[in-house]
Amino acid sequence: MGIVNLNGDSFYSGSRVLTPEAVVERVGNMIDEGASMVDFGGVSTRPGAAPVSLEEEWDRLAKPLAAVREAFPSLTISVDTTRSEIVRRCLSVAGRIVVNDISAGEDDPAMLPIVVAENLSYIAMHKRGDPGTMRDLTDYPEGIVEAVLTYFASFADRASGVSDWILDPGFGFAKTVEQNYALLDGLSNFRRFGRKILVGVSRKSMIYGPLGITPYEALAPTQVIHLKALQEGADILRVHDVAEAVRTVKLYREYL
Repeated sequence: MGIVNLNGDSFYSGSRVLTPEAVVERVGNMIDEGASMVDFGGVSTRPGAAPVSLEEEWDRLAKPLAAVREAFPSLTISVDTTRSEIVRRCLSVAGRIVVNDISAGEDDPAMLPIVVAENLSYIAMHKRGDPGTMRDLTDYPEGIVEAVLTYFASFADRASGVSDWILDPGFGFAKTVEQNYALLDGLSNFRRFGRKILVGVSRKSMIYGPLGITPYEALAPTQVIHLKALQEGADILRVHDVAEAVRTVKLYREYL
C-alpha cells in the first residue's frame, strides 16, 4: 500500500502531494514500482497535528481522487478517514474504495453502518485519544499485546456486519517505542482473528528516534522492520517507498 498525503502537515514531507496532476504522476510511479493499493489521506494524524474540518478534508480529496480514478480505473483506492460523510462523498467520485479508519469506527458512529451498507473493505486500527492526546495515553497495565488483542476482540463484536475487515495494530499511535517493538514481536498473535494484518511503520519515530536520525534518513532501517513484520505475519505493508518495500517482500517470499 503506497501512501499519498494530500495535506501539508504529514510528518514525512516526501509523502505530501498537493495538486491533482502531481498526485496522478505519483500514483503512476507507485503502480509501476509494484503497489497494489494506494492510500489517500486529507488529514494528518501525526502527534500534535491540528484538527481539520470535514469540508477542508473533502476539498483536499475530491479533485485528486477523481483524477486518479479517471487515470487508473482498476486501481484499488484506500481513503484514510474517520468520517462517514467523507466515505459517502468518495464513493460518488471514485467508486468503490477501501476505508482506512484509524479510529475503528469509534470517532463516527455512522462509519460502520455505511461500510456495511456499501459492503466495503475496511481497515480498523487501534489507537487511543487523538493526535493531541495520544502521547499521554500509553499506560497498558496488562501489556501492549494483550491490550490490543482485547481491543480487536471487542471490535470484532461491534463489526459483526462488516464482511471484510483488515486489522492494523496502530504502530506509533498511543504507544512508546518499547511498546511498538513489543507489539511487533507479538504480531503473530493477531492471526487468531482470521483477518489480514496491515503494518504501517514506514519512516516512523519508532525507527528514526532510537537511531538519532530523521525520517528522511530512515529508508534502510524501515526495510529491516518491514522484514521483521513479514516474518511475524504481516500481509500488507503501508509504505512511503514502494519500490524498496516490494524488493523486501520479494526477497522474503523467495529466499527467507
